[in-house]
This record gives sequence, structure tokens and C-alpha cells, in this order.
Amino acid sequence: MTVPTTSGRIRLLPTAALILGAIYCIVPTLWILIASTKSKTDLFSTATYLPSFSAGIWHNIVDLSTYQNGIFWHWMLNSFGYALIGGVAASLVSAACGYAIALYEFRGRKVVFNVILACVLLPQIVLAIPQYLLLSNVGLTDSYLGVLLPQLFNPYGIYLCRIYAASSVPQSLLEAGRIDGASEWKLFHSVGLRLMGPGLITVFLLQFIAIWNNFLLPFVMVNSDDKFPLTVGLYSLLRHGAAEASLYSLVITGTLLSVLPVIALFLSLQRYWRLDLVTGALK
Repeated sequence: MTVPTTSGRIRLLPTAALILGAIYCIVPTLWILIASTKSKTDLFSTATYLPSFSAGIWHNIVDLSTYQNGIFWHWMLNSFGYALIGGVAASLVSAACGYAIALYEFRGRKVVFNVILACVLLPQIVLAIPQYLLLSNVGLTDSYLGVLLPQLFNPYGIYLCRIYAASSVPQSLLEAGRIDGASEWKLFHSVGLRLMGPGLITVFLLQFIAIWNNFLLPFVMVNSDDKFPLTVGLYSLLRHGAAEASLYSLVITGTLLSVLPVIALFLSLQRYWRLDLVTGALK
């Protein structure tokens, strides 16, 4: 019988950690998938991880679509609008800030960058109340802008764009453009954004997912049901489920449907991530 060596045991530790992490992520997702196939009565009367084959998921989707005149799909549209507009706008702001910090010399550049790095460490719960108070002073609470504006400044996105601009945009190319008479805006738009494209896809995807999953900010900012994103809408549906247990099936089905757009977006942008990795390897 062979005895495992010390190096073999050391290799087993990362493998075990990966397996535990995979189980931690897969088990809740599997439960959501299985529970969404069950009807309102089967949800509490059958085994937890035993799926139903009686078209329960279809009936749940129909019930969810007709609940309060289809307000779930309105929440889905709100989430998509918040995430898409906020993701694109935040990516452009991050690109401009990262490009300027990486490629321009100005007084206080290191201080500005260090402050941005410090902002990465701030949890959202610390910023939610000050943001609410600031926006309430200008009458932007309970509005779409009240949810979008705080998402435009993404410290981590600025950090990533600064790193990517420094590595992908050569100063010699910018100097050649200035000699040819190109303005700084023209250089940023025509040269900087094009070379930073793969990195911006990464920033956009991270920001899209962050806004899509954001609960605290819209929960604080928005009071009207028709402005809720999916996170807050499903939470309100869950609260009503405390008095009406039949709504739990709708919450579970809505949770499952809310994951599908993020999966589709990730799969559609995956080739740009591969391009980013190949570009980094070539550099």
C-alpha cells in the first residue's frame, strides 16, 4: 500500500477546497431549479431535491406572469434598464478616468488614484444613507435617476481601466496622433477606447451584474412598485408570501428567471473575454 507523500497531500488541499466551493455554489442553484418545477402544493409536501414532472414550472410561470397584471416582467424590464444604462455609462466614466490617470501627468494624480483605491474598500451599506440624503435634497428619490446616478462612479472599474490603459495604450501612438493634429478627445475616442475595448467589456459585465444584483440602493431609493428592480420586487413578493404561502412558488420561479439574462449575457460576451486573455498573453 502506497502512502501519500507530503506534496501529494498539499495538492489535495486546493482540490478539496474547489470541490467544497463548487458544492456551496451548486446546491442552492440546484434547489431553485428543482423547487421551481413544483406546484404550490408539491413545494411543501414532497422531498426537497425530488423534481416534479407535472408541468408545475409552466403553471408557475403563467401565475407569475399574471400576478398583479404582469408586474414581474415590469420589474425585469426595470432591472434590465438599470443594469444596461448604468453598465454602459459607468464603463465610459471608468474608461475616461482610468485613461486620464494612466496617461496624463498632473498634480495630485497619485493622491486621486489612492483615494479611488480607498473607495473600493467602502461597503455599499456605508454609502446608501448619504446617497439617499443627497439625492433627496434635489428631489431625485423614488425615481429612475435616483437608482442610476450612484452607479455611475465605479471605483473598481476605474482601477481596472487605469491598469488596462497603462498596458494597452502606448504613449508613442498618442504622440503621433498629437503631431497629426488630433485633439485629446479624438485620441481618447478613436485610439484609447478602441485599444481598451476588451478590458471595457470586462468592466461592463462586472458592473452589469453588480447593478442587476443590487438590492440595498434601490430598496432605499425607490418606494413605487412600478420602479422596483427584480431584487426589490421579489423581496416584496416574499414579504407578502409570509401571509400567503402560495406566493413562495412565484418567488422561487421568479428567482430562476432572473438568473437567465445574466447567464445569456455572460455567454454572449465570453469570446471578448477570451480575446482579452489572448491579448494579455501576447503582450
